[in-house]
Amino acid sequence: MKKEWMEPVVEVQEFAANEYVAACGDSGKVYKFVCDAGQYGHNYNVYYYDGSGQKKYIAKEGSWGGWGSQAQFSGYHPCNKTHEAESDSGFISGFIDDQSTRDDEATPVVIWTENGTNVHCTTRLDINTWETAKS
Repeated sequence: MKKEWMEPVVEVQEFAANEYVAACGDSGKVYKFVCDAGQYGHNYNVYYYDGSGQKKYIAKEGSWGGWGSQAQFSGYHPCNKTHEAESDSGFISGFIDDQSTRDDEATPVVIWTENGTNVHCTTRLDINTWETAKS
């Protein structure tokens, strides 16, 4: 019996992670961002819109707006530090307004409240462009 020679063929399959294989999703992802919204030395009011479209403040001159408490606070100002925060730690879309001007600038920001203890804002609005850390 005569055997016929065949050229070897290599098949490559692309790996596609799915819910049964992937160990992690966005849950638990840690984002790095710089608290850089506004200018140091200025105080800002920080606002967001609630589900009903009402403008609410988080940080306002004369009070730490930690969700309504009235402790002394001089308003938000950037700390210019890099923070690490888990994806589910409460990022909020909002805006800042410089208290020293009459105009309502309403500079768009992403707000992070560090579990309700402090307010940090960044003007880098697209969270998909932020650096991430291993969780």
